Amino acid sequence: MNVVVVGGGLAAASAAAELREQGHTGDIVVVSGEPHPPYERPPLSKGLLLGTAEPESALVHPREWYDEHQVDLRTGTLATGIDLDRRRVHLESGELPYDRLLLATGATPRRLPMADGSGAPVAYLRTLDDALALRDRLTEGARIAIIGAGWIGLEVASAARQRGASVTVLESAPLPLQRVLGDEVATVFADLHRAHGVDLRLGVRVAGIEPDGAGVRIHVEGGDPVAADLLLVAVGVVPTDGIATSAGLAVDDGIQVDARLRTSDPHVFAAGDVADHDHPVLGTRIRVEHWDTAIQHGRQAARVMLGADEAYTRLPYFFTDQYDLGMEYVGHGAGYDGLVVRGDLGARQGSVLWLRGDRVVAGMHLNDWDAIEPLRGVVGGVATDAVRDPSVPLGELV
Repeated sequence: MNVVVVGGGLAAASAAAELREQGHTGDIVVVSGEPHPPYERPPLSKGLLLGTAEPESALVHPREWYDEHQVDLRTGTLATGIDLDRRRVHLESGELPYDRLLLATGATPRRLPMADGSGAPVAYLRTLDDALALRDRLTEGARIAIIGAGWIGLEVASAARQRGASVTVLESAPLPLQRVLGDEVATVFADLHRAHGVDLRLGVRVAGIEPDGAGVRIHVEGGDPVAADLLLVAVGVVPTDGIATSAGLAVDDGIQVDARLRTSDPHVFAAGDVADHDHPVLGTRIRVEHWDTAIQHGRQAARVMLGADEAYTRLPYFFTDQYDLGMEYVGHGAGYDGLVVRGDLGARQGSVLWLRGDRVVAGMHLNDWDAIEPLRGVVGGVATDAVRDPSVPLGELV
């Protein structure tokens, strides 16, 4: 059996490694449009921007790993289409036959046409090259403006402030990360960034963007304009699912897959940021854009390709590091109707549980690194009286 993997990120590299670890001896071809070997994305907005990590440290495997494990890695190669009937992946030159195909095409930044057409210096952060170019701009005294107070926007703001740049963040919502975390926890992040000197402007609408000498001027409805040397647009990503759509695979918010990561074609799988997964534990479709899911999806897809019949049940997990705050989150708290806080959010020390009905749907800790395993044990379970009682230590709930 020969396997073709389209995508050059963490899910693709994890799948290739798992195939070999499970004893697969057939051909494996990994097709990536980027010029670099597959790499992890968390360092792009953390260590690389801070200058504490270098590009090689972000690689999933050393460059020589692919030759040593007989994985045909084709970087700088675009897949342009799929022939499902003939089981062929079309490349810009030629085609590749497959018995099993994994689509791990990831996501791309959501564009802001107002910024792109302004002629002002505008950046996005998605690729290794993006991160290296941005790092060069985060210097002492530089003025950085960021549209969007999601994870990427806030992590860049943190790195920029730690490198001595001034930072203004513009966000249309009343709080950063409000949709993900809710008001009480989102306030923690707002206070954190303001305490570190970020000009955080919430509930604002950008009315115009124009060049300002070598920099950029951002006009805000009802407020003072923002002058900066560089504008970073961080307003989310969209799944890179065009190749699947053109082939006729089921696509909605990403490539639809069942509990076992199989697409609407039995020979084709999807993993990572692009996969709209029918999660058997959460009871809903979910597309997760985080590091852990990319790893675990890749491994799971590889095992199912080789004949395993197990559903992917792992709960979503992500982490962030901003200034002196470290956080880990597990689960999916959308639509929650209850919140339990253990510890002191104001001091940024403790844990939070999100409840929906009689279930615990998500959990998070702030600077409490021993809490992640108890959180994993609680999330997905019943919201008992003890769970709802913040005086009961988290470790006693599992």
